[in-house]
Amino acid sequence: MDSLDRLEEIFSHFPGIGPRQARRFAHYILNKPASFSHQLAELLKKVRDLAIECPNCNRMYMDSGEKKAKDIPCPICQNPSRDHQTLMITARDSDFETIEKSGAYRGLYFILGGTVPILDKEPEKRIRLRKLLEYISSLSDLKEIILSLNTTPDGEHTANIVKNSLEKMTTTAGRMITISVLGRGLSTGAELEYADKETIRNALSSRQ
Repeated sequence: MDSLDRLEEIFSHFPGIGPRQARRFAHYILNKPASFSHQLAELLKKVRDLAIECPNCNRMYMDSGEKKAKDIPCPICQNPSRDHQTLMITARDSDFETIEKSGAYRGLYFILGGTVPILDKEPEKRIRLRKLLEYISSLSDLKEIILSLNTTPDGEHTANIVKNSLEKMTTTAGRMITISVLGRGLSTGAELEYADKETIRNALSSRQ
């Protein structure tokens, strides 16, 4: 396998990218000036070097250049103007980005890190379930948890797993926390990552 084939293989691992698209990406880069490839390589390295995972919500964000310690929460988690009584759970960073950019939600977040396939028997190997429960235990002001997962079979299966675990935890701890899911606005099979602002607002306002 030569370098071009290897590049195609790497692109084929990207979400939603098949072999044909991966080949097009590789040849696109090959036919661009050398400066384009150098800039791309530099940006990839810079993004990786500056990426920080928040110890609270687990979202990836860029270091501002202040050399933040890895154990310091991200700006959203630290922001006192955010609504610390609500926590939104999403599967991935891309879902978080869509919701945050919509401006429809001002609470806290938690990124699960993926979804659980329907036939999977070990959900804790797929999502950060234990860490979620620990994080919720530390949020003394929490009043509502919003499950914001894709309305796909895997997304709904994951939502059920998380909801059952949350209900057991809150019952055992004697805490009164509302657990809601996004309402109408997101059609069956839809992915949050591709939802527009109005869809997000409608889904939030009609959550159940």
